Amino acid sequence: MNRETKRLLQRQGQIDQDGQPIAQKAAPAQRTRQEGGQRTSPKQYFNEVKGELKKVDWASKKEVRNYSGVVLVTLAFTVTLIFLLNVLFSRLVIFLFK
Repeated sequence: MNRETKRLLQRQGQIDQDGQPIAQKAAPAQRTRQEGGQRTSPKQYFNEVKGELKKVDWASKKEVRNYSGVVLVTLAFTVTLIFLLNVLFSRLVIFLFK
């Protein structure tokens, strides 16, 4: 560890003057259930899901059409390219083994 790094770590409070670490890494937090260990009811769950879905920024119909068109054109191009490469390589292999 060079002097600059050591000084930076000392300023951040991660090491002492001797270069020894001050604090240990914190243990990962344990996942716990809600307060009291109670599960939510299905009704509450679906109400929360509905609330979250209202916050989503959904794409407009025009955007969906445009993106679908791009995907279909790209798909058609890729399928055509793979088909042509398949025909080319199959003819090459047949030529080589004749």
